[in-house]
Amino acid sequence: MLKAVRQAHEHQDTPPITALIPQARREQGLTQRELADLLCEISQNDSVTREEVSRWERGKRIPGPYWRAWISAALDVPHAEVDRAAVLERESRRTRNEDHSH
Repeated sequence: MLKAVRQAHEHQDTPPITALIPQARREQGLTQRELADLLCEISQNDSVTREEVSRWERGKRIPGPYWRAWISAALDVPHAEVDRAAVLERESRRTRNEDHSH
């Protein structure tokens, strides 16, 4: 199977990160604040707040590679899926921006 076709198929099962984080967070029974606290604890980096988690979930920001690795660990979601979800969100942003510029 062609790589592009295989990647397109993989994307069908992965929601954008704005949907993946809240869905996985709720499955773990965590609030935004509890997720932020867990990320701070496991990463030993206290720079994530509930407000930042909210920004990720609302699509105001896309977590970078560093935080995506910790999100994967905290929410028990494969790292590759979290990365794909971020790419999908970035692609959908680009499409929305192109739609608005015409």
